[in-house]
Amino acid sequence: MNETVLDVHDAVLLDLDGTVYRGGELIPRAQQSIHAMHDRGCAVRYVTNNASKPARDVAERLTGLGLPARADEVATSAEAGAALLAQQLPAGANVLVVGSSALAGELEHVGLTPVRNVADAPVAVVQGHSPDTAWPQLAEACLALRAGAIWVACNEDLTLPSERGELPGNGAMVAALRTATGRQPEVAGKPQRPLLDRATNSAGASTPIMVGDRMDTDIAGARNCGMASLLVLTGVDQPASLLAAPPEARPRYVGNDLGALFVPPADVEIRDQDGWKVVERGSALELAATSDSEDPLAALRALCAAWWQRGSGSVELRAADRRSAAALSALDLG
Repeated sequence: MNETVLDVHDAVLLDLDGTVYRGGELIPRAQQSIHAMHDRGCAVRYVTNNASKPARDVAERLTGLGLPARADEVATSAEAGAALLAQQLPAGANVLVVGSSALAGELEHVGLTPVRNVADAPVAVVQGHSPDTAWPQLAEACLALRAGAIWVACNEDLTLPSERGELPGNGAMVAALRTATGRQPEVAGKPQRPLLDRATNSAGASTPIMVGDRMDTDIAGARNCGMASLLVLTGVDQPASLLAAPPEARPRYVGNDLGALFVPPADVEIRDQDGWKVVERGSALELAATSDSEDPLAALRALCAAWWQRGSGSVELRAADRRSAAALSALDLG
């Protein structure tokens, strides 16, 4: 039996939105794949930048969708943000919360005191997503930051996926305070290391792989931690953004969904591909089929391998034949 991607990693760190589920529905093959990870004895950690809910609530949502999930298998940016502050502050220190009650609860869990007003003399500000955040909460934080408080942001995701489309995320609110104060926060969530380090350590892993749908958070975070990553095309990033990716956000593997973990590494690794040839034609890349391959993702891996050796950003693509034209069309690349 051929060795699979899963066989060479001792833990899988899974992003949630766009990777495991979309809105209120599981992404195809997610349930089958996650059950198979557990059956094979691979540690699974659900890693979310969303700081609005405690780990137990996230686990309950996942089990309600038919997935195996315990609270200790969930790592949130609220936990990472609270832990980051606990390393810097004395026990009982007042921390102004811009975010949900779940975030306030994480502060209490690490021995800090959550407050909501600058009159309580906070020595730090922690900021995580909450749909209730509005100008009054930002104003309190602004005053605290201008007075010199430490600032930790649970994440800087500019948008938050929803059934209605992309909505303002915590990063949009962080940007408002950055503009108002001229300050820069420490960031606990992806793509920074604290959240992923916590998830890796809790799994006792030495060779984890990060799986996600966003290169700017999931994949860049994995690269910051020196771990392998798999980009799945079930969420935000699609073939065009993958091809244009800067070096710091490039995955090792790309697949349609979580099923990519159960195939040999060479089948999903971004490298030269049997059946496809990429030639530089002036400022363009020309894709040519060299066999009867009908796999457009293999063509995408070949294009990325060729383009990433030369540069980054957008590039003109040309098809040398009918098969390559069909592959580019299937990938929405021209």
